[in-house]
Formats: sequence, C-alpha cells, structure tokens
Amino acid sequence: MEYHNPVLLTETVDGLAVAPDGVYVDVTFGGGGHSREILKRLGEKGKLIAFDQDKDALENAIDDSRFLLINENFRFLRRFLRFHGFTQVDGILGDFGVSSHQFDIPERGFSTRFDADLDMRMNQDESFSAFDVVNHYEEKRLRSVLFQYGELRSAAGMARVIVEARKNGEIRSGEQLKNTLGRFLPKHKENKILAQIYQAIRIEVNQELEALKEFLIQTNEVLKPGGRLSLISYHSLEDRLVKRFMRNGLFEGEPEKDVFGRVDVPFKPVGKFIVPSEEEIRNNNRARSAKLRIAEKL
Repeated sequence: MEYHNPVLLTETVDGLAVAPDGVYVDVTFGGGGHSREILKRLGEKGKLIAFDQDKDALENAIDDSRFLLINENFRFLRRFLRFHGFTQVDGILGDFGVSSHQFDIPERGFSTRFDADLDMRMNQDESFSAFDVVNHYEEKRLRSVLFQYGELRSAAGMARVIVEARKNGEIRSGEQLKNTLGRFLPKHKENKILAQIYQAIRIEVNQELEALKEFLIQTNEVLKPGGRLSLISYHSLEDRLVKRFMRNGLFEGEPEKDVFGRVDVPFKPVGKFIVPSEEEIRNNNRARSAKLRIAEKL
C-alpha cells in the first residue's frame, strides 16, 4: 500500500532553495517523500530533521547519517531542535494534509469510506478521540466545532440531533454518526457534507489549528535570515493562517506602523501560491485542494 504520495513534490522542495551543506526540517514526515527529495539535494555535510507524531511513520525512517526522525508533534519544533543541538535552520517544509496511509487504514477512523470506530487520532498515544467529541461535548461546544472547523451551515441542528441521539446510547462508529445525521445528508451532497463533518471533528481531536499557530510562531525564531518556509495547506482555515503569517507575522489584524509608516514583518512571500497541475490531480486525487505558499525570513 502507498503510504503517502507526496503532493507538489518538486515545487515544495524547490521552494526551500536547498543549499548542499544546509540544515532543513520536514515537520510532516509521513511516508518520507519530501524528505527523500531534500536528501537528494543535500551534500555530505547537510542535515535533515523530520517530525511526525504518528508512530506508523517511524516504519518509513530513512537509513542515512544525515537524517534524524523525531516522533513528536511539530508544535514542539523549537524544543526538540534545541534538544538535538540545533538552534537555527535553513529551511522548513510542511505538508499539513492527512496522509494517504491514515485515510486508507479503516480502523484509524479518518475516512468516510469505511465504517470504523470514531477515532481520528494522529498521535495514537493520546487518549482523546473523535468518540469523546461526539459523545461528551455539550451542545454549544459541539455546534461551535462543526461551524468553525467544518464551516457547516447546519451546525446548530446537527449538534442538537447528536445530543438528542446520545440519550439512547453512545455513538461509537462512523456509520452510527452518519445515520444520526441522515436528515442533513441529501444524496447529491452526502459525501461533501460528511467530509466537512469529519474534518471538523478531526481538527478538534488533534488541535490542528492551535498546533499550526504554535508552529508558525516558532519558525520566526528557528529560521536563519534568508531561510525558507515551504508549506502546503488543504483547506481555507489552514491556508488563511499560513497566508496571514507569511504576509505580516500575525494571524489577525495588521502590523503596527512606525512614525514613517513602515512595518516590521518577519517574512516576505516568495512568488504567488502554487496549486497542483491537472496531471498531478488526475494521478493523485487528494492533491486537488492543495495550496503551496513559500516565504523567506527577513
């Protein structure tokens, strides 16, 4: 089984402008596709540090003296780089999508294609799962998750129906959740709406947006001047955070101007965002919503 088909492989690694003796970080190692491409461009003195919180990714570790794989969430980027003796690096790559492996293993619960237990944990050592969100969140909080992270217009009604259904017993599987929300799933939109529901719950389970914010803030300190960020997002919530941070170092609002009307920003975007070609999308349907943004540390 293909663990993960790397999206925008050449474009993303090109975005790093790899120097042969540089130090680079791949914060979403997965199947190692992007990492292997970086290693091809590094010389003997180069170094690549990779992060992945999913234990399954450890099976893909690359046997190369220039390579180090850290089994941790990228929200702890700075801490673990320092632990291993690195204070600053030349480039950071991130591909924030769920891996093909995670989607294709039914028991992980990420895919709407399978009837599996409500799980969706990227870090399988964590105890908190999709089951807890669906069965233990109060209605107001559940509504907020579905509306904010799934951008679902019917979030209020869905939350109310879930809470009502729980009175008759726990909702343990994807099929049970689908049946519970059946009235909100018209046949012509069923897959799209289910995907939004799963996205919302998955983001909450893994604290994906909080982790992304923490990571982005740390890149400002970890990257050397002239260092590159090369980041792929798959939905508007992620991409908005990445775009705003690369533009002005903030997630909301605008940076303050000095008395001369100038702003002090940490990055400058490099070119416009990049999307996969039609050919890549034909060969890898999961690439269809990818958006690559590149920035350089000032």
